Amino acid sequence: MNQPRSKAELFGAMGLGPVWELKNTTTTPAQAAVNQAPSLSELRQTVSVCRACSLCESRTQTVFSDGVEHAPLMVVGEAPGADEDAKGLPFVGRAGALLDKMLHAVGVSRQENVYIANVLKCRPPANRNPEAAEIRQCSPYLFQQIAANQPKILLLVGRFAIQTLLNTDKPVGELRGKLHHVTVDGFNIPAVVTYHPAYLLRKPVEKAKAWEDLLLLKTAYSGMPTGRSSPIRASTS
Repeated sequence: MNQPRSKAELFGAMGLGPVWELKNTTTTPAQAAVNQAPSLSELRQTVSVCRACSLCESRTQTVFSDGVEHAPLMVVGEAPGADEDAKGLPFVGRAGALLDKMLHAVGVSRQENVYIANVLKCRPPANRNPEAAEIRQCSPYLFQQIAANQPKILLLVGRFAIQTLLNTDKPVGELRGKLHHVTVDGFNIPAVVTYHPAYLLRKPVEKAKAWEDLLLLKTAYSGMPTGRSSPIRASTS
């Protein structure tokens, strides 16, 4: 099948919106890390022994990923919490259960066709917010994960995931409701943003907005060439 000459042309032809490119004009640590192109298994091993920031002193273990490697949908969160630190998996506990329900609502799951990772691979003490220096140290691993996983679309949940990958300081409320793009390793990947499940547990009134974001995700993904994967479908169950 003949394809457009670039990903940007493909997304433009499908009316998927503007391309959000990282604003740095020089090679960033994240871009340099992507260019090294490790496999997911190699990257997992590297992360497991990382001591680049002080979070290594208080972690139980690193939290690299969960779900299906090379899945078409990749979910990116912020940082591990206590449950994630204990189990070594992202999005477990109450927030993880809500994320699973959100994914199920559009017909996908981490058991079948979703890959999940966080910006930080180690838990911040007392579940505090990630610090800027920690994000700078750890985000190259995330860019490498995205490049190695090669997702068709991203779901960014929470302020720190959204701001890191979109290279913006705008709040979630100003960014949700539209399709963005994240540029990784020369490819523009469509991205939908929404509130973090932990935030939705604290403010259930925002769940209606999150549902709108999931419908946008379903629409954007269903309009793409699917290959071996099936389009996301809405569920009423």
